[in-house]
Amino acid sequence: MPKPFRFGVVAPLTTDVATWRDRARRIADLGYSTLLVPDFPQTQPAPGPMLATAAAHTDLRVGTWVYATPFRPAWTTAWEAHSLTLMTDGRFEMGIGTGRPGIEHELRDKGQPDVPPNERLTRIRETVTTLRELDGLDRHTPVAMAVLGRRARALAAELADTVTFALGDQPRTEVAHLAREFHSTAVELALAVPVVGDTVAPHMAPPDTDPTALRAADALTVLPDDPAAAAEEIQRRRDEMGFSYFIFGAHVAEELAPMVAELAGR
Repeated sequence: MPKPFRFGVVAPLTTDVATWRDRARRIADLGYSTLLVPDFPQTQPAPGPMLATAAAHTDLRVGTWVYATPFRPAWTTAWEAHSLTLMTDGRFEMGIGTGRPGIEHELRDKGQPDVPPNERLTRIRETVTTLRELDGLDRHTPVAMAVLGRRARALAAELADTVTFALGDQPRTEVAHLAREFHSTAVELALAVPVVGDTVAPHMAPPDTDPTALRAADALTVLPDDPAAAAEEIQRRRDEMGFSYFIFGAHVAEELAPMVAELAGR
């Protein structure tokens, strides 16, 4: 049986704090399940305080989308995640991945050493293992992994509650092949959609992303901006590939609210 639909919003802090808190409340009022923040050091406050604030002012689930392991030692990341689970009464979801393209330049700019790809996966394993130890038997912090390569997908099948693919312009057929690996598992498949119509969400895709090219490639990182057409396409993606959790940028939360009201929980 397909999993029920749920919808999240990536909401970086790009305004003053009071305006951002009001946006979080509005996202909750519109029927979204989860408020997510990216892990872009020094471009906004750290994820932990932001998410604790959002959880204190709304009944939303909150999560990282996603912790970038090259910036984050395993034990301290697990400790922060477990602490957020405690402070949000179990409403925190830890998203984690090996890092976005070009992150080695960010590391160098901040005086941090680069982390080789194999070590990044090892760090994810260590983070999740430590988190499970800290949670103990009484708690379970859901883990969402952003993956693409074969070894990362295998690790996600072993450790993750939710899996998303780090997509760009891959066509529908290629993504369907990736999704099939998880059809026999209990993993929730998530799809981050940074482009709606011709608008690109900040911190979800590069600013030079070309919506026209994505549509021409039949990529799943783009949706139409008409809510009815978006709802039809989202249902197709669940029916054909199993995606049930969809994540959008905060800039389109109002625009897609009719679709969320129609599909959430179904």
